[in-house]
Amino acid sequence: MSATAGQVIKCKAAVAWEAGKPLVIEEVEVAPPQKMEVRIKILYTSLCHTDVYFWEAKAQDSVFPRILGHEASGIVESVGEGVTEVAAGDHVLPVFTGECGECAHCKSTESNMCSLLRINTERGVMIGDQKSRFSINGKPIYHFLGTSTFSEYTVLHVGCVAKINPLAPLDKVCVLSCGISTGLGATLNVAKPFKGSSVAVFGLGAVGLGAAEGARLAGASRVIGVDLNTARFEEAKKFGVTEFVNPKDYSKPVQEVIAEMTDGGVDRSVECTGNINAMISAFECVHDGWGVAVLVGVPHKDAVFKTHPVNFLNERTLKGTFFGNYKPRSDLPSVVEMYMNKVRLQSSIFNLQSSLSVNIWLLLVQELEVEKFITHTVPFAEINKAFELMLKGEGLRCVIRME
Repeated sequence: MSATAGQVIKCKAAVAWEAGKPLVIEEVEVAPPQKMEVRIKILYTSLCHTDVYFWEAKAQDSVFPRILGHEASGIVESVGEGVTEVAAGDHVLPVFTGECGECAHCKSTESNMCSLLRINTERGVMIGDQKSRFSINGKPIYHFLGTSTFSEYTVLHVGCVAKINPLAPLDKVCVLSCGISTGLGATLNVAKPFKGSSVAVFGLGAVGLGAAEGARLAGASRVIGVDLNTARFEEAKKFGVTEFVNPKDYSKPVQEVIAEMTDGGVDRSVECTGNINAMISAFECVHDGWGVAVLVGVPHKDAVFKTHPVNFLNERTLKGTFFGNYKPRSDLPSVVEMYMNKVRLQSSIFNLQSSLSVNIWLLLVQELEVEKFITHTVPFAEINKAFELMLKGEGLRCVIRME
């Protein structure tokens, strides 16, 4: 058991005091974990667009002061009463959604939408006692998505903590706890493209490129990237995107363009923008008879999806997904292992004769490549630089070193 178990820990955290204002590094007090809670020492965290969205608070309610952050990796410092799934010293990924293991969703093999721990953007306190574990001079600082990883120490419900391989490099796998896994799972678990199939990916941000990576891993022969920013295509090639379509370049709907390119439509599509028109296009661009479209992006609350019913009658399928249909505790460790398989193969290549390396490399391309998602790294003291990079649209994921 950690020497600090059961005690209040004083540490640094980046506090969002007001909407849109730079975060401030403050000394905060982090209370011990209560029943079914875990306190984690965060070593690496990365910035996701969701953090920026709620920091700006332009289109939704957001409580302040708040500690943002939800993509991260760390080590368990201590656990509360009733926790048996993890122990002090375990390497973990905190996750913005959870898996209680007891509700109908958790017991279902088809759902990952835990009734107890499903994402709640408005809640700023812990579920158990409706209190915050963060404070400054006795004043509570609110949680975010049940994770609040922009702090050197944070407290989560145990159902939101995924225990992973202790050999996995935490500075790399931290990015697997949200966006990349969401896109990857949307393709592999929900769209399920077959080898040699065609896949259209709408939106080439980190989530969309995660979806493209899934198509690459599945063996798709054509991956068509759809984005309004042509500059993203060169980067997207690294993730298996073979062709690029910018809707602004055409006078006709992009679904018609894609249908012409693919002799009637793609086999699968994955929409990762949240734009309602992109969602409609993603559905209408799949081939009749067998095409499957998967919606990942979150639309505006007043958006309405409109398409002709004949598109369904012609045997096109429309699906939605949440966190790529991954159950956090049960499935996320296997996503980390997909990356670790690549690490192991690289080690094998280094130790084998060059005559054997070609075959190993052929296997390597089927493994998850995480490093290419990480385009920037900054120290915790410069966390606001990560926000600046995202607001400028520069890079995919910026990893923040907590130490």
